[in-house]
Amino acid sequence: MPEMAMSRREALKGLGATLGGAFLPRLRFEGADDFPNFERLGRVATGRLDLHARPDATSPSVGTLYEDAVVAWLREVVGYHPYRINQRWVETPDGYLWAGSLQPIRNQPNQPLITLPRSGLGDGMWVEVTIPWVDLILENPPARSPWLKQNPHPRLYYSQILWVDRILTDERTGQTYYRINERYGYGDIFRARAEAFRPLTQEDFEPIHPEIEDKRIVVDVTYQTLSCFEGGREIFFCRVSTGAKFNAAGKPVDEWATPLGAHPTWRKVVSLHMSGGTTGGGYDLPGIGWTTLFVGNGVAIHATFWHNNFGVPMSHGCVNARPQDAKWIFRWTTPVVQPDPGDVTVSMPGGTQVIVVES
Repeated sequence: MPEMAMSRREALKGLGATLGGAFLPRLRFEGADDFPNFERLGRVATGRLDLHARPDATSPSVGTLYEDAVVAWLREVVGYHPYRINQRWVETPDGYLWAGSLQPIRNQPNQPLITLPRSGLGDGMWVEVTIPWVDLILENPPARSPWLKQNPHPRLYYSQILWVDRILTDERTGQTYYRINERYGYGDIFRARAEAFRPLTQEDFEPIHPEIEDKRIVVDVTYQTLSCFEGGREIFFCRVSTGAKFNAAGKPVDEWATPLGAHPTWRKVVSLHMSGGTTGGGYDLPGIGWTTLFVGNGVAIHATFWHNNFGVPMSHGCVNARPQDAKWIFRWTTPVVQPDPGDVTVSMPGGTQVIVVES
């Protein structure tokens, strides 16, 4: 279906002054809810990103946006970037941004709950971040996880999934907070504004086509695609990012390759803290949603919030997918996962086969 595009003049009327802070280096302020008033937004997911007059990396730069700047996402267009495989750009009211470094997001605050539901894990619930970002306050210092030690102003981002185990109220301001932990992480506990989080429901976990037994996934590392098959029929297709072929210094790396061959799904977990690699070339990421593990050393299909460069190898071996794609795959594959506890491991022969091929 074609998208309804608005003119830049119309967009500027709606945007007002909300982009004023987007051109400044990131500052921490907990009550930040002055995001642009648009249905579709983009978050700068890299340290800095140049804004261009046209969807062309060689066109004049009309500004610089820094990490976590939030902009109105008017439409996506094909442009030109001489150093990238991905030629997609996003039009904003002020110019064009390369799409690979702009996370597609929305700003959908929620009504905080008064009480937590009961579960087999105790009082608590799985929640998803539904605003561009939310600041975190560490409740149990010192920091334990590597990402937190390296980040003095921690945030969670749109689509991340965490566990809430307590509701807190600031008597002075009346602000409601959720106490956040990962359940599967280093043990850091946080406080964050409750309206940033949507409670996951049974519907979020509802299996897709559970009556079909003949299911398989094919990941093509040459074309950076993922297909879901029921028998001989392809029923789902998306672009993904598998293991990167070069490191940040541009040197070839083999250890990040996504393992070729047929692998059974052996664990599925709604949220997982992922760590690996070494200093300078490693990673440490909390709250990774809709994780379908298919190789024993932690290789998985999972939601990705730190880039939008799908169709290009980007990972340390996993299969990066858009959050909505990772969720669909999570619901379609076996074994089936219930929200309580949100985690299941199966013995061999395992669940849905993930076949990684090189065309």
